[in-house]
Amino acid sequence: MKKLIVVLLTLTLILTFATGCGAKKNEKLIVVGASATPHAEILEQVKAAVAEQGYELEIRIFDDYVLPNTALNDGELDANYFQHTPYLNSFNAENGTKLSSAASIHYEPFGIYGNGISDLSELAPGASILIPADDSNETRALFLLQQEGLITLPADADPAVGVTTLDIVDDGGYAITAVQADTVPAQFNNSDEGSIAVINGNYALQAGLKVANALAVEDASGSAAQTYANIIAVRTGEENSEKIQALIKALQTDAVKAYIESTYNGAVIAIY
Repeated sequence: MKKLIVVLLTLTLILTFATGCGAKKNEKLIVVGASATPHAEILEQVKAAVAEQGYELEIRIFDDYVLPNTALNDGELDANYFQHTPYLNSFNAENGTKLSSAASIHYEPFGIYGNGISDLSELAPGASILIPADDSNETRALFLLQQEGLITLPADADPAVGVTTLDIVDDGGYAITAVQADTVPAQFNNSDEGSIAVINGNYALQAGLKVANALAVEDASGSAAQTYANIIAVRTGEENSEKIQALIKALQTDAVKAYIESTYNGAVIAIY
């Protein structure tokens, strides 16, 4: 019996020591979940700046909009970088998570892209319009279509509240279809000539679409830039932690702004 107690005490001490060492080792590690483009690419540019502040930056790439938030909420990540605040608020409300924005980094203007047309004036009656279907992105797409005079939304429509295709007052006679955001480029690629699509900035980049070739883009000087800024998200209460502030300091620099401007040619815009 005494031997068993000694063994158990020894194992407990080993586990306690290992756990303590692990926690100590991770104090200087910042683990950030991110979409591949442009978020992970931007984070790669700041590894040295983070290291100068005494931290190591580990980037984990995700290809969806759910797992980065659940992983952050569960403590697997220190932060994530892939979303804007309206999406984060919607996610919190639907999933009971407690995540908050720590800083705004960049803005990806939505663009309208044409299949076989070079100007929106060429859009024929009954033409197909593809838009993303998820929450804030659908709202954003519809406001862009209204910006270009293609549809009419209710007079009291508010981006903060959100709208869907069901709220359209006048669809201009077009066939508007909302589909999963990450499938819009592929479906647009297979669409009939004369169609258009409203595509998220990051998905447009991944599909090789250039914002310079878009038929229209969101007004970057408008409220959309602030409303839909891509953020560093953290667990609520950790916004001002030393490691998060070190990450933000490394990101919000002239060097990163210059990288964004030279790399993405208007598809990504630094807003700090």
